[in-house]
Amino acid sequence: MMAVTSSCKDKLGIDSGKYVRYTPEQVEALERVYHECPKPSSLRRQQLIRECPILSNIEPKQIKVWFQNRRCREKQRKESSRLQAVNRKLTAMNKLLMEENDRLQKQVSQLVYENSFFRQQTQTAALPTTDNNSCESVVTSGQHNLTPQRPPRDASPAGLLSLAEETLTEFLSKATGTAVEWVQMPGMKPGPDSIGIIAISHGCSGVASRACGLVGLEPTRVAEILKDRPSWFRDCRAVDVLNVMSTGTGGTIELLYMQLYAPTTLAPARDFWLMRYTSVMEDGSLVVCERSLNNTQNGPSMPPVQSFVRADILPSGYLIRPCEGGGSIIHIVDHMDLEPWSVPEVLRPLYESSMLLSQRTTMAALRHLRQISQEISHPTVTGWGRRPAALRALGQRLSKGFNEAVNGFTDEGWSMLESDGMDDVTILVNSSPSKLMGANLSYANGFPSMSSAVLCAKASMLLQNVPPAILLRFLREHRSEWADSGIDAYSAAAVKAGPCSIPVTRTGGFGGQIILPLAHTIEHEEFMEVIRLESIGHYQDDMMMPGDIFLLQLCNGVDENAVGACAELMFAPIDASFADDAPLLPSGFRIIPLDSKADASSPNRTLDLASTLEAGSRPTGDYSKNSGCTKSVMTIAFQFAFEIHLQENIAAMARQYVRSIISSVQRVALALSPSRIGSLPGLRSPPGTPEAQTLARWICQSYRFFLGVDLLKSVSGGSESILKEIWDHSDALMCCSLKQLPVFTFTNEAGLDMLETTLVALQDITLEKIFDDNGRKALFSELPQIMQQGFACLQGGICLSSMGRPISYERAVAWKVLNEEEDAHCICFMFINWSFV
Repeated sequence: MMAVTSSCKDKLGIDSGKYVRYTPEQVEALERVYHECPKPSSLRRQQLIRECPILSNIEPKQIKVWFQNRRCREKQRKESSRLQAVNRKLTAMNKLLMEENDRLQKQVSQLVYENSFFRQQTQTAALPTTDNNSCESVVTSGQHNLTPQRPPRDASPAGLLSLAEETLTEFLSKATGTAVEWVQMPGMKPGPDSIGIIAISHGCSGVASRACGLVGLEPTRVAEILKDRPSWFRDCRAVDVLNVMSTGTGGTIELLYMQLYAPTTLAPARDFWLMRYTSVMEDGSLVVCERSLNNTQNGPSMPPVQSFVRADILPSGYLIRPCEGGGSIIHIVDHMDLEPWSVPEVLRPLYESSMLLSQRTTMAALRHLRQISQEISHPTVTGWGRRPAALRALGQRLSKGFNEAVNGFTDEGWSMLESDGMDDVTILVNSSPSKLMGANLSYANGFPSMSSAVLCAKASMLLQNVPPAILLRFLREHRSEWADSGIDAYSAAAVKAGPCSIPVTRTGGFGGQIILPLAHTIEHEEFMEVIRLESIGHYQDDMMMPGDIFLLQLCNGVDENAVGACAELMFAPIDASFADDAPLLPSGFRIIPLDSKADASSPNRTLDLASTLEAGSRPTGDYSKNSGCTKSVMTIAFQFAFEIHLQENIAAMARQYVRSIISSVQRVALALSPSRIGSLPGLRSPPGTPEAQTLARWICQSYRFFLGVDLLKSVSGGSESILKEIWDHSDALMCCSLKQLPVFTFTNEAGLDMLETTLVALQDITLEKIFDDNGRKALFSELPQIMQQGFACLQGGICLSSMGRPISYERAVAWKVLNEEEDAHCICFMFINWSFV
């Protein structure tokens, strides 16, 4: 008798040791139910037997066993498919690593040979000689090593084919050979779960980056996606194919004109005149390679274009090989000369950084391919019922709109307004029909207003010693620190039906922000989200925007460990309907590192710099040690819709608003900068405020003096260890001043989390603001006891964070903090077992 297991065939079942053979009709009926409900209940199985006469001779227990076996087979099938996919991926990755190892061995052999040659040359040059011919020979040999100026290349059809084959050879020597000395990208270790093998150039002309990876797409599909550069390369403004010709070997040669956005307002945009060659190699690999055509003759040429600097693409491209079991192995090489001479010296690292090229171009291509592959293999619906492709399109629109605002091209309709005497903020106006249609600006009486326009206020600033990821994360999570609720409401009116008016600056107009995630790409640390700004006030007649405000927001580059990564925060007001074709008028921030270092930041850093900011002392430990002397450039651009007759007023408002944002960003950046804390007047503690370590010691000594027990488990260490223990204390510890209107002057990390604030904004929070009416009454009744007895125990209750969120706490303790002269310095509160309601 055949043995029967839990993974038996469709036609077998079990009932008390007996075998049941199912007919094809019975199996078909059971399969239909299984696809609707893989795990039917007992009632559902009995109902199935009643509804299907062909199952009437099958007992319910046998039906139950069939569904168990079917679920088991499905689970085994999925696990088998997963393991096969992992095995194919590991096999392909192993092949890649073996090829990379062979290339490195060739490179080592070449370096050993060159080292031996140079040693021999050095020894020969060191030998004394009086032979004139010998001297002349050495000089002549040195002259032969000089690189001659290449003559103009022939750009006729025959010349282009020859140039294409030469480009193919040079590209392959970079992709799989030793033409360029590649070094591993810092922080990018190859492995099964990594994006691929990422390398940057060392010691070659221009900037170059290379990536090798696996994607679950066929080679032709990969080539099709990569050729459509604007779809994945957000810095690409446009690519025009001006001419296409076929080769005798089945390949194609294309002449392209490409424009790239400038990343900042301080530098001009780049354009390229290039040739792209697509061909199939003998082993079936697909190759797409390209190079610039700046030095050509006897063929088409591209004259210089206003507002652009002509840059070069050296032989670059994509080698796409089919992978066993499906998918492709892809080699990407990007090699450019971005003409750094054309920008101010302080910005030249932007155009001389291979790491930045790798992050924004090479790795962007590989990520895009992997994302599309994942969407095809695992189709999903993300936030608000949107498919990934729709959200990706919205992200592209946000990025493109922000880049257009930063660059302000005249052919897009932008014109510059006169300065107000200060050149820190540039104002541009765009009233072209295409811009207005894209923004779908304000409406009046149901008809589009013909006098509407868009105004852009933009500026760039240099930042010192603050990692872009940390600063951008702060801007994302603490919008109230820099944004104005009245101007947010005005901007949101652009997507509403109703007349616009001049915005009125309002403080406290919105109670807080709620982040509604739409999509998150983990390997890129990119977030697409909707921000809801909750309204807690009533608007006057001039504000036309009652209710909550929604912003579509794109954030990337928040990973501190991503060396050379650009950090961006872009957002645009949207209507609550959130249509796919919703009008978008993006604004935001872009922070680009100028001198990236592998150890420029530490993953252990917090947004709020521990408890050292208030005291003005320098942070200790890994924070200051790993910070390095990093520089970055921040670009700010804000767009506003307006009626044309209000241009002068809106321009003045925009200037003032952007300047206030710059001031806020500078204040936050200085607070997040480890080397500047305590050395700048703007961040010095008020007169009489002790250093953080001294204050920590006073807090502990006073607690023991008044309550008779130690606040900390161990106080045997020095002041520095006491400060660290207070900062890491699980309960919220907060100090407030002894003024007529007490304000908070210090808190530990738990206190910052509870108040939902930062040490930068802590002094703006008053003690009475965090309590409700009952809490304030209870507190004021206990204050005399605190001052006379030295401490008081408060019953549990409810308080409020700076965002207005209710917080419950089990109990609280308040005590006087005495200084060295035993005078009352402040009051310290400890909220025990607190949590958000």
